[in-house]
Amino acid sequence: MKNNVEANLKFIVPQITKPVFESSEYTGTVPKIHFETEYRSVPILDIRDSNIPYTMEKNGFQLLKHKTDVKNFYDHEEVIKTYEKELKDFLIEFMKANEVIIFDYTRRSDGKSGAKNPDGLRGPADRVHADYTDLSGPQRAKDVLGLDNYNNLLKEGGRIVQLNVWRAINGPVKRSPLAFADAVSIPKKDLVETDQIFSNRTGEIYHIAYSKKHRWHWASNMKNDEVLLLKGWDSSKNARVKYTPHGAFELPNQLDSNPPRESIEARVFLIFN
Repeated sequence: MKNNVEANLKFIVPQITKPVFESSEYTGTVPKIHFETEYRSVPILDIRDSNIPYTMEKNGFQLLKHKTDVKNFYDHEEVIKTYEKELKDFLIEFMKANEVIIFDYTRRSDGKSGAKNPDGLRGPADRVHADYTDLSGPQRAKDVLGLDNYNNLLKEGGRIVQLNVWRAINGPVKRSPLAFADAVSIPKKDLVETDQIFSNRTGEIYHIAYSKKHRWHWASNMKNDEVLLLKGWDSSKNARVKYTPHGAFELPNQLDSNPPRESIEARVFLIFN
């Protein structure tokens, strides 16, 4: 198929002690890692060329059309005023959620200086990872929703799902696109708990240890009227997938003359009750 590629992804090298890194929020620029990584060449299948109906619940990701009225995604006030309402309305309708809470926005660019954010500059996250773990998923939900609200939701049979909503803001994307795994192809033993240091707390993410059994995908030439949903955590014990590994990669034919990849991701909690 024409847009399937073979490309390098950056994996963690497992070690005896727990890995740790200083986040971009902590350093103000690029993360500072304290563990070894390795590049492995893997096949990355273009979901646009596939007849498989990939979905959030079955695979941990889903590509959808979504138009926006936002003119400048670097204007944080416009994002809060316009994009937040658009996303909430869209996710309530599409996911049938009772409530949508957006708790973080991050802009990224593979240009020389990265993308401006209220708390610093951000480049693409090039180590394949999942945003939350068995420990940090519930903890982040408690932090955002409040402990009593979190406990009451689950006690009453509710469900909490964390999503990452990824969007290109100067598409079509020609550099540093996002690779994402079919979550069911990543066994728990390949998820490596890693401490993530922030200025006011320590979080935890999963980095991914390489296996040739993993199935990796991408969406070629992502445009501004599309969003990619990635599941980050799920409170349901019956969920088929809970964590969707992902990370940026360089295309084999990538040109420096192409415009930098610029994107915005919104981190969201969906409430079902």
